[in-house]
Amino acid sequence: MSLVSVHNEWDPLEEIIVGTAVGARVPRADRSVFAVEYAGEYDSQDQVPSGLYPDRVLKETEEELHILCEELTKLGVTVRRPQQRDNSAPITTPDWQTDGFHDYCPRDGLLSVGETIIETPMALRARFLESLAYKDILLDYFASGSRWISAPKPRLTDTMYEPTAPMGERLRDQEPVFDAANVLRFGTDLLYLVSDSGNELGAKWLQSAVGDAYTVHPCRNLYASTHVDSTIVPLRPGLVLVNPARVNDDNMPGFLRSWQTITCPELVDIGFTGDKPHCSVWIGMNLLVVRPDLAVVDRRQTELIKLLEKHGMDVLPLQLTHSRTLGGGFHCATLDVRRSGALETYRF
Repeated sequence: MSLVSVHNEWDPLEEIIVGTAVGARVPRADRSVFAVEYAGEYDSQDQVPSGLYPDRVLKETEEELHILCEELTKLGVTVRRPQQRDNSAPITTPDWQTDGFHDYCPRDGLLSVGETIIETPMALRARFLESLAYKDILLDYFASGSRWISAPKPRLTDTMYEPTAPMGERLRDQEPVFDAANVLRFGTDLLYLVSDSGNELGAKWLQSAVGDAYTVHPCRNLYASTHVDSTIVPLRPGLVLVNPARVNDDNMPGFLRSWQTITCPELVDIGFTGDKPHCSVWIGMNLLVVRPDLAVVDRRQTELIKLLEKHGMDVLPLQLTHSRTLGGGFHCATLDVRRSGALETYRF
């Protein structure tokens, strides 16, 4: 039996990968890091503060990830963790040299669709070899009968990036490049965010990889920066949570216009460590749906919890204290690889 089998973001969860904060760091300040993550916040890439995150941040986060693993295990979910690696080790290609980032967000580099798991061609050079942290897990999935493929490795040359361009236009369309977190699964419909972490060619490659059973919907002018899971959050068939600062009547993806939407309330600013946060306060809506009536939500987001409960969802309140510092909430820091249920089309 294939251990990978997941068709959407809400069916009852059976197996998940939870990332690790061990060894997490900000990579060398190269053109990719500056263009994708920091352009507009610093004047030049030389100002990007590279190196290890503070030890306290990493230890507290690892403890909180362990609690998440324990709670999911209590719910009957199989939990897998990546191997620990030296993220300071150099990464070299004929075109550039850099060092690593972290293995905190398996959601970014691996995309599970149906019985297939895809290594995605991520936008940051520092994440070029990130899938090595999950190699043993991927081998197990392949042995179980799962389909395991990798997108073509991008060259990521300097001409791929334009840090001086407006947000949303800093990743050029020279080769397929996208992070897995640019994609949300709605059964046969796959939402694909065109942004600084996913280009048009990436959407085209993904459509070729998943085949005619799926429709990839490239979504433009939705959110210009990176990743989609703090912009649109599917909760169950026909119900989606949206970010009011980004989603409106004009840019709502067409295949979701028949769904009921609920608007995320104002979120608590949980703060961050260091000079600049790695993500906005909207990381508070980065929740993990365990089943259609249960979600893991940041315990500090009390108004969001009340809203979800009003719409018939129970909440497992946990905490990732440093989610703004490290750039990931409960959805980012996990990858669901098996949920019960079958492939369906959800049009209402």
